[in-house]
Amino acid sequence: MFNKLKGRKEKVDSYKGHEILETKVEVPDGMFEKCPHCGHVVETSKLQHNAWVCDQCNYHYRLHIAQRIHLIFDEFKIFNHILKSKDPLNFPGYQTKLNGLSESLGVYDAVVCGEAVLDGRAVIGVVMDTNFMMGSMGSVVGEKITRAFERAHHQKKPLILFSASGGARMQEGIISLMQMAKTSGAVGNFSKKGGLFINVLTDPTTGGVTASFAMLADIILAEPGALIGFAGPRVIKQTMQKDLPEGFQRAEFLQEKGFVDKIVPRHDLKRTLSQLLAFHEVKS
Repeated sequence: MFNKLKGRKEKVDSYKGHEILETKVEVPDGMFEKCPHCGHVVETSKLQHNAWVCDQCNYHYRLHIAQRIHLIFDEFKIFNHILKSKDPLNFPGYQTKLNGLSESLGVYDAVVCGEAVLDGRAVIGVVMDTNFMMGSMGSVVGEKITRAFERAHHQKKPLILFSASGGARMQEGIISLMQMAKTSGAVGNFSKKGGLFINVLTDPTTGGVTASFAMLADIILAEPGALIGFAGPRVIKQTMQKDLPEGFQRAEFLQEKGFVDKIVPRHDLKRTLSQLLAFHEVKS
């Protein structure tokens, strides 16, 4: 399904960011989707109207950045949008892949940041997308997230982040791993200055993103069934030399163990975020 979610965009070189809110996810008429969790077949149009949540088993499909923004925010003015990787390792085929994804998805990397409004309250919004190289964190992702925290501090706004990632970006080697320290430092500075950071873990949030900024929020929410972890289960099992609990890397297990504050269904997510902002007396 995810390969069909293509953001429609023209003139990539002149793209300034605001057009992302006009992005239409193109799905052919009369198309059906089979839920990867329960196997239920449903019309794509019904899934769209139901926020891409299976009405049989509550499976939460992954979302395009534009879909997430429309679902949560009333306004979203993108900043620092045109930042592109310089391909520091000259990795074969990497630049071509980046250009192709930018053309098809309407974004230049796996994260979009914006000055947003949620139920009348001004926030900084950060949204990651697994459609762009599995949401992997390279130099651009780390830089944009760092700048977002700095802007949130200067404007005295809370920051709401939707994390989704397969981890560090192998095509950028050690530079990608450096973003873990960089983003963690940005979160630390923001926290010391009294900023409010709310992170929503979506499926999947793994690798270096989980090991850095994603788990450093003041409040950590998660969508139902989200895969959350660092290494894969096979690696962990081989290292520990014992069987692992079923579903140990899912949101429900992590909430039980205290790593997640609350699991929030997608339909309730905007209301929950609005309530959290109100509790902290954050107003526009």
